[in-house]
This record gives sequence, C-alpha cells and structure tokens, in this order.
Amino acid sequence: MNTPVSSIRNLGPAMEAALARVGISSAEELRAVGADAAYLRLLRAGSRPHFIAYYVMVMGLQGRPWNDCRGAEKAALRARFDALKAAAEEGGRTDKGRLRLEAALDALGVVEASRLQPTSSSPEKK
Repeated sequence: MNTPVSSIRNLGPAMEAALARVGISSAEELRAVGADAAYLRLLRAGSRPHFIAYYVMVMGLQGRPWNDCRGAEKAALRARFDALKAAAEEGGRTDKGRLRLEAALDALGVVEASRLQPTSSSPEKK
C-alpha cells in the first residue's frame, strides 16, 4: 500500500515533494526510514536546514500536533537537528549544498571558471 506522505499529520505537499526527490514516496517508507534518516537525506540532497521542518516531521510521525513539544523535549530535538546538520556537512556539503572545496576556494578569493568572462586573443572586429 502506498499512502501519500501528506497523509501524515503536519506534512503537506511541499514536504511530500521534497521527500519524493530523495526517494521517499510514501508514508510507509517515511515511517520505515524515520525522521532523522529522512531529514539527513534531504540535507545531503541540498535542502536548506530548517529546524521547524525537521520538528514538524518528528511530531507528525508521532501523530502529534507540530506545536505539542516544549521544554526539554524540544531542546533534545534541537540537539538532534544540529547533529544531523553536522553529519550532512561531514558528507562533503555545506548547508547551502556547495562542496566544501568550493566554499574554501571562494573564501580564498579563487574565482570559479564559470564566473570568468570569456576572453579572446584576437582583436574585436569593428
């Protein structure tokens, strides 16, 4: 049975589409994979980290409203979220989806070849 991801409490069409892009196309698959592994896939695929998106998924998989978690439980979720971000970055990508090497070269002021203007050794015709 393939129940849509959007059938899970708190999850709508945008999350359903994002998860489909990383190979999770049903509520059953999401439940089997779990929130942490699913969110890590999203991050490694270049999705921008967003605590609320992660939090909503966790609460939804528990059948709870998105705003049901507070205090120590929410702090623990934040720590898990931060660990997922770190794990995604260890996979070779920054939170913007760029390779670490690209980010380091950019910080050093090295210009990407795609940003260079084409040059010609022959004079322009007038």
